[in-house]
Amino acid sequence: MKVRQATPVTSELADISTLARFDGEVICEPPNNKLDKFGGTLYWKENKFPLSNQNMLLRGCVLRNTEWCFGLVVFAGPDTKLMQNSGRTKFKRTSIDRLMNTLVLWIFGFLVCMGVILAIGNAIWEHEVGVCFQIYLPWDEGVHSAVFSGFLSFWSYIIILNTVVPISLYVSVEVIRLGHSYFINWDKKMYCAKRRTPAEVRTTTLNEELGQVEYIFSDKTGTLTQNIMVFSKCSVNGHSYGDVQDVLGHNVELGERPEPVDFSFNPLADPGFQFWDPSLLEAVQLGDPHVHEFFRLLSLCHTVMSEEKSEGELYYKAQSPDEGALVTAARNFGFVFRSRTPKTITVHELGRAITYQLLAILDFNNIRKRMSVIVRSPEGKIRLYCKGADTILLERLHPSNQDLTNVTTDHLNEYAGEGLRTLVLACKDLEESYYEDWAERLRRASGAPEAREDRLARLYDEVERDMTLLGATAIEDKLQQGVPETIAILTLANIKIWVLTGDKQAPGSPCAETAVNIGYSCKMLTDDMTEVFVVTGHTVLEVREELRKAREKMMDGSRSMGNGFSYQEKLSSSKLTSVLEAIAGEYALVINGHSLAHALEADMEVEFLETACACKAVICCRVTPLQKAQVVELVKKYKKAVTLAIGDGANDVSMIKTAHIGVGISGQEGIQAVLASDYSFSQFKFLQRLLLVHGRWSYLRMCKFLCYFFYKNFAFTMVHFWFGFFCGFSAQTVYDQYFITLYNIVYTSLPVLAMGVFDQDVPEQRSMEYPKLYEPGQLNLLFNKHEFFICIAQGIYTSVLMFFIPYGVFADATRDDGAQLADYQSFAVTVATSLVIVVSVQIGLDTGFWTAINHFFIWGSLAAYFAILFAMHSDGLFQMFPNQFRFVGNAQNTLAQPTVWLTIALTTVVCIMPVVAFRFLKLDLKPELSDTVRYTQLVRKKQKPQHRCARRGGCGGGSRRSGYAFSHQEGFGELIMSGKNMRLSSLALSGFTARPGAAWIETLRRKKGGESSPDTAAKG
Repeated sequence: MKVRQATPVTSELADISTLARFDGEVICEPPNNKLDKFGGTLYWKENKFPLSNQNMLLRGCVLRNTEWCFGLVVFAGPDTKLMQNSGRTKFKRTSIDRLMNTLVLWIFGFLVCMGVILAIGNAIWEHEVGVCFQIYLPWDEGVHSAVFSGFLSFWSYIIILNTVVPISLYVSVEVIRLGHSYFINWDKKMYCAKRRTPAEVRTTTLNEELGQVEYIFSDKTGTLTQNIMVFSKCSVNGHSYGDVQDVLGHNVELGERPEPVDFSFNPLADPGFQFWDPSLLEAVQLGDPHVHEFFRLLSLCHTVMSEEKSEGELYYKAQSPDEGALVTAARNFGFVFRSRTPKTITVHELGRAITYQLLAILDFNNIRKRMSVIVRSPEGKIRLYCKGADTILLERLHPSNQDLTNVTTDHLNEYAGEGLRTLVLACKDLEESYYEDWAERLRRASGAPEAREDRLARLYDEVERDMTLLGATAIEDKLQQGVPETIAILTLANIKIWVLTGDKQAPGSPCAETAVNIGYSCKMLTDDMTEVFVVTGHTVLEVREELRKAREKMMDGSRSMGNGFSYQEKLSSSKLTSVLEAIAGEYALVINGHSLAHALEADMEVEFLETACACKAVICCRVTPLQKAQVVELVKKYKKAVTLAIGDGANDVSMIKTAHIGVGISGQEGIQAVLASDYSFSQFKFLQRLLLVHGRWSYLRMCKFLCYFFYKNFAFTMVHFWFGFFCGFSAQTVYDQYFITLYNIVYTSLPVLAMGVFDQDVPEQRSMEYPKLYEPGQLNLLFNKHEFFICIAQGIYTSVLMFFIPYGVFADATRDDGAQLADYQSFAVTVATSLVIVVSVQIGLDTGFWTAINHFFIWGSLAAYFAILFAMHSDGLFQMFPNQFRFVGNAQNTLAQPTVWLTIALTTVVCIMPVVAFRFLKLDLKPELSDTVRYTQLVRKKQKPQHRCARRGGCGGGSRRSGYAFSHQEGFGELIMSGKNMRLSSLALSGFTARPGAAWIETLRRKKGGESSPDTAAKG
């Protein structure tokens, strides 16, 4: 929740009559996309009144704590900040869709070429041979030349051979995608019982692209974290509270701790708050003045709104969970923030109501990294309370605080090392005369038409000096369950994860506390990394220099490791080249919003992307919604890789729409992200299953389906082409018309659909256990132009054998009674039967996961063929339709001949054996990782179950880092988000080491990275 209030001068406009007489004029900045800044001036009654972001209501806001308000529209329509940050809705299509369209055009061109060849053949045959048979084989009426006959033959063959163009392919693809979508919707392992939210596929056309993702762009708050803050520890006057110790002085683990602290003495306590160290409550009850002043600050220095629906039932509405956690902690320990007005704050201190006069609020901004309030107590004392980042506040303490500062700094390092969000508290007494003078200067600075922010900053800086240290707080920003493990596994699948968050990191801070802790908490960053680069430049030159130094350090590190990479050679390349293979060591990049704005400029975007892609982890802090979309678009533009964006709030909508795949988290920030997404679920950890299981299977199934579909169509259609050379190019078909009609509808449609919907190479557990199985999809290995031509070649090879083997056999074959076997219908039945059997055996070989449905469809289609064949040549149909079914008993007579069955068997063996031999050799000489996994699975089934030797465990402590986590939106306070500091250790790596059989993928990746740029080394 954001706090907004009108300027005091317009508060008198409380009814429509007075509002109608308002004649003020607002002069402000032009429309822009900066959500956290606004500058303007209200000219009214011959006076000027400053307007800032806290006086503005953005489009899309919902009013809380007030029933109505009057407003003046400043920006409307596309000029609003929301629309300035919104991305254009784009129609999303997969790379396979685009490839399919290209291939269909190629096939149509191939069809035209075949028609031209056969038409030319017809013209030549009619001119050279057909003219000799004009007496009893005259041309049709209207045909007067061989050329015109060839022209007519061209269109006849276009009609006959049109089955090579896979028109039904698009319908089948959509049916398969629909089936995959239902599998995702029905997946119980992606169902959140707590929120009763299943996974939902909102776009059914992108399923296979889930198996090709290379870059994930993720929001942090609410996506990686629960957006729930817990007051965990604190340091007051040099004493640390929050750890429970046993009699030996050792910290007690959470599961072994006694009951939490009992706050029953406080009728206004929040029943949901828990704290485990009773010594802090004892200090409050014993009247420790330092502890009292500590919690008094927490109850006064904030922007929380309080609502009391009934006596004693308080509801706090904070614009950030951090601030709500701090005020709730003070509430439970006896310092209850009860209510506020624009000029007062009422607090119940240990049961006694005290009203403080609120004299000033010193706003937070991203430079100051602190906020303060100045209050007057009932005794008349004026005091400044301040809370903020340790790196800033510790420098502003009175020198007499040095000893206490050293102890508190140790506590801060300890808290930050645990990944907690830290905050320093201080106070200062002000003299009445000094305050009056300072307040007058503040009033004049607030009304200044120019350089208002600079003047205010100087005044704030003046008063916030020589303060007294009170202590520090540590808040735990809980990650969602399974986030570190999910990121670790996705990283092992060679998926690059970038965090694009609107939360702020500390500009100018040597440790970039918040952003770095985000990375460590999510295991994106580890203590084993070579270096973490922080880019905080405020100008184009500064950002360019910091990026250049980062690249130079990475290149120098690579040279020292002896890989011989030349940085000069890299810069001389005409295109953006991949440095992922050239850089030795692991690096990370942290960049904030104002630096990113410069980095995304046209003359620097390539340098930024090159630097970022060389790093293992990238974290962009304090970025606007539009910048999120621009980063995604930058990667799409130059890397030609499949991108996925995931978020939970309205500020993630542009990013979700821009990425190839958008995923919405149905969390606590509404459903805007879900409504704009292609897939939605309730927890980030489900992304692992969505990609590694459903995405990989969808890609595998779609690729196998397409390969087989093109194969069977060419094997079927090309027989007509070869037959044309033996029938005088007369456009005579090999098969009868009913077989041509039913081939794609009945005989081969259901088996390939079953494979496309149900097939899998390895079980889901193995897909999660071996993330490297995901890489073939990223490299687009399973279906591309090369694989397409292999399928076409196999189909043409099959058609050649399908025609010429029966043709050669029938040339001299006889029936059992000595009669000639070579008649047209017998030949057609033999070829058709061979074709159906061959393609059925082929799909049996292609099927990797057999279900009852696969068996039923494959063998049922084969049985349906014979049933329909015998029915069409039966006496019954002939008697009912004598003109349509003339060849009575032909199928029975033909298939009763042993020669025919031997021909069919020979054709099947010759067509299938090369495929079987090739696959056996490939499996033996160059197995893929999936082959190795399947073999391992078979071995495990045969062996007696044993306990796994490799155990996952262990977690290392991280190095100490300063981790301030207090930051506001300018005007009133959004708190910086950070996370736990966890080390990526054997927890994520023990089960996911590189397996034998994946080396060919690495070789191909290095080859592609070395020979081509991302423009050419991408999909297909």
